[in-house]
Formats: sequence, structure tokens, C-alpha cells
Amino acid sequence: QVQLVESGGGLVQAGGSLRLSCTASGGTFSGYLMGWFRQAPGKERDFVVAISRSGGVTSYADSVKGRFTISRDNAKNTVTLQMNSLKPEDTAVYYCAARNRLGWGDFRRLGEYDYWGQGTQVTVST
Repeated sequence: QVQLVESGGGLVQAGGSLRLSCTASGGTFSGYLMGWFRQAPGKERDFVVAISRSGGVTSYADSVKGRFTISRDNAKNTVTLQMNSLKPEDTAVYYCAARNRLGWGDFRRLGEYDYWGQGTQVTVST
């Protein structure tokens, strides 16, 4: 059974930074396409960023491009999301997800991922 555990959320002022981590256990981490999604109160869960199995290819939502950076360490079974220049509209619960299928599929869709973490709250104040 694959488990994903996020950490690093919290409260930060606008313009600040946070670093989220997601650690996987119970599977072959290097075989998973990894993604981050977020869900603001009353809204749907939206795609934020995805990273290839090797870490060499990434894809960001336009809303975070240039501010967020994803990376992964396959030796530590960890994917990290560095979030800079945070805005109040970045406030959401952030979820880590793993895709255990061939290729990228339609990687912005929730249904393309097989495993999910429990989420970590990020709150950006004005």
C-alpha cells in the first residue's frame, strides 16, 4: 500500500515563502509521475505542477509559473514544492499525488493519479 505524507504547510504573509514536502512509502517512488494539486475553500481541486519520474521534466499551472518550483529526490522518496512570492489566492489545502501508470496521461486531471496524500494547509495572509 502506497502512502503519501505531506508536510511544511502553515501561515505566511503575502510575498513570503513556504516549502512543502511529500514523502512516499510502500511503493517504487522512482516509477511514479508526481504532482501537486490544491483546493481552496468552496472550490474544486486544481492542478499545480507535475514532475517526471527522473525529475528532468516539469509542467506548471500558469498561475504558479515563475513562483513555484518542484523537485524530487528518488533516493529519499521525496518530492518538494518550493513556493515563493506567495499570494492570498494561493491559500488552499495542498495535496501530493502519484501516478503509477505509463506516461503522463492527462496529468492535469485528478483521475490520472493513483495515490493521494492527506493534504497540508497553506494560508497566505494580506
